[in-house]
Amino acid sequence: MVKGIKSYVIIIVFALAGSTIMYLYYYFVGCKTGSCLITSSPTISSGYGLLFGGLIGSTINDFINKKNKKT
Repeated sequence: MVKGIKSYVIIIVFALAGSTIMYLYYYFVGCKTGSCLITSSPTISSGYGLLFGGLIGSTINDFINKKNKKT
């Protein structure tokens, strides 16, 4: 069980980092008019950050797992 959780740690860290970065982007830059799709709402911004962060984390996790299997 613990080994299964360890394999998802990188994905979770990248997803949370992406979500935080996109929220900070919304907060400091944002969209003043409300017509911007991604930056008009903190929920949408954080959701996109979570999604893209998870995708990047998944890619890195797969790369690390393939590298470890070769050795």
